[in-house]
Amino acid sequence: MEDKDYNTQHFLHLVQQSRRGKFKIYIGMSAGVGKSFRMLQEAHTLLKNGIDVKIAYIETHNRKETEALLEGLPIILRRKIFYKGKELEELDVQAVINQHPEVVIVDELAHTNIEGSKNEKRWQDVVEILEAGINVISAVNIQHIESLYDEINNITGITVRERVPDRVIGMADEVVNIDLTAEELIIRLKEGKIYTADKIQGALENFFKNEHILQLRELALKEVASHVERKVDIIMSKSAGMRHERFLACISSNENKAKDVIRKTARLASYYSGKWFVLYVQTPQESSDKIALYKQRFLINNFKLATELGGTVLQVQAKNVPIMISEQAVKYKATTVCIGKPRLNLFRIILATGVFNRLLKQLTKENIDLIILS
Repeated sequence: MEDKDYNTQHFLHLVQQSRRGKFKIYIGMSAGVGKSFRMLQEAHTLLKNGIDVKIAYIETHNRKETEALLEGLPIILRRKIFYKGKELEELDVQAVINQHPEVVIVDELAHTNIEGSKNEKRWQDVVEILEAGINVISAVNIQHIESLYDEINNITGITVRERVPDRVIGMADEVVNIDLTAEELIIRLKEGKIYTADKIQGALENFFKNEHILQLRELALKEVASHVERKVDIIMSKSAGMRHERFLACISSNENKAKDVIRKTARLASYYSGKWFVLYVQTPQESSDKIALYKQRFLINNFKLATELGGTVLQVQAKNVPIMISEQAVKYKATTVCIGKPRLNLFRIILATGVFNRLLKQLTKENIDLIILS
């Protein structure tokens, strides 16, 4: 019966996939590399070739070269919203679906919609448009990819508020990197082609430092290369009958440590195009009547993060954590278990060795890999 249900669900998924629009994403290392410009160029090419393409949302940032490319392209009017006494504009998802062009351009994938919109994020708007069978071309900067949050923060010292789940990038049929050298990007900035004159010096001293740009460029190149590799691996694994990777991330009620484990496991799962789960084993010491309120909040936030990144949250109760981890790993057919690096002094590590050894023994018996994430 279980196999029959699986086959039915698999067929339904194939049907839904065939109806879904194709998705293309332009990725850049930062603002100003030319993503919007390239999308508009592509729109002109498609139009010349008889494709019904329309502009649903484009952000020109008052750049003359980009604005000039809008001429001659059909535009779907934006939805006007009054918010805090101001008239603002948002992507009109329903208008896009009603007009149903073959291809639609939707810029700023990581954008947060105005309060009161149907969807909180623009990437959710894009998913809705794709599910309506419309092909979408969109763009995003590398710093907005969720699983890279910590890495971006370490490089730039900037907290990126607007982020796109990795699974959305994984949905793309094609990912294209818009690349510039650090020198070319800084020249564009100084010439006023990215920000207005009053913002240039601040940008040069912060985000647009040469060493920051080089690191962001490397991340963007790696992201696109990984996407191509994943597509190849999927095709090869289907033809060769290779095993499908499934990851089990084990977290505690420690907020920062858990977030690291969640993001890194999501990144691994994305790279291998595998399913992944987040497991929290609640011991008697952390039962609902004993656990501190702040730890409960940490758990809720971490469960939310895992869900946003495309993981499945598992919450179980047990006295023996290693046995429960191995049981859940077997139950959900995990190929790899991911745990955080213990923050213990040498004495405590020695005391905990027996616990760790029991976990290792159980996983080895089931032929499950173990990764300790720093």
